[in-house]
Amino acid sequence: MNIRGLIFDINGTMVDIETDEGRDDVYKIVANLLTYQGISIHHADLKEMYFNIMKEQRAAKNERHPEFDVVEVFREIIARCSGDFTKKLPAEKLEWLPLFLAEAYRAASRNRLQLYPGVEDVLERLAPKYRLAIVSDGQSAWAEPELHAVGIHHYFNPIIVSGDFGYRKPDRRLFEKALDGAGLNPEETIFVGNDMYHDIYGAGQIGMKTVFFKSNQGLQEKEGVNPDYIIYNFPELLNAIVFFGER
Repeated sequence: MNIRGLIFDINGTMVDIETDEGRDDVYKIVANLLTYQGISIHHADLKEMYFNIMKEQRAAKNERHPEFDVVEVFREIIARCSGDFTKKLPAEKLEWLPLFLAEAYRAASRNRLQLYPGVEDVLERLAPKYRLAIVSDGQSAWAEPELHAVGIHHYFNPIIVSGDFGYRKPDRRLFEKALDGAGLNPEETIFVGNDMYHDIYGAGQIGMKTVFFKSNQGLQEKEGVNPDYIIYNFPELLNAIVFFGER
């Protein structure tokens, strides 16, 4: 089998990240920031509004696996809560503000952001030989800066993030967009992920070879779903590529 490309999940596969969106201090920080935009809201009310708008967005998508858009969540919060002071802010600031609040929210909720051991070395070895792309559930406002922060953003094209499309893995359309963007066919591509349903089932349903990274995150088992190869540390991916090449 001639392998020409690999498509990766991000969090739990290449990036070891921990966030806690349930902490009250996250919403206190964002509520404090909002006071400088002319918006006064208690952090508990902000938390409730954030999750309610998220649910509203997902319900409106009419998708089996709906995804939300965090920048639009904060845009809606501003729209619902703004007063005269807010409305008099410069247009450029009002346009940029939802993204800034989304970034601040993520920064406040993040406890850990680092690569799993061996990730950068493996990507450095793969990049000259294979096309590398990403399919990730999440938000571009977070995913792309985080990839840059850990030093691996430049390895991938395209980077497909669910929040840009309104649906999540295992929706096959996300995998197809990555294949199309990278100029790859499913049978010549390996998908590497840490979740048996969203990653392994999702990629397998369109005929991609699947490597399951048994990391500290993700669904570890799913009835009826079996990856083609399992790795327990990231550098073992090189062995998986050899395995597929010899089949």
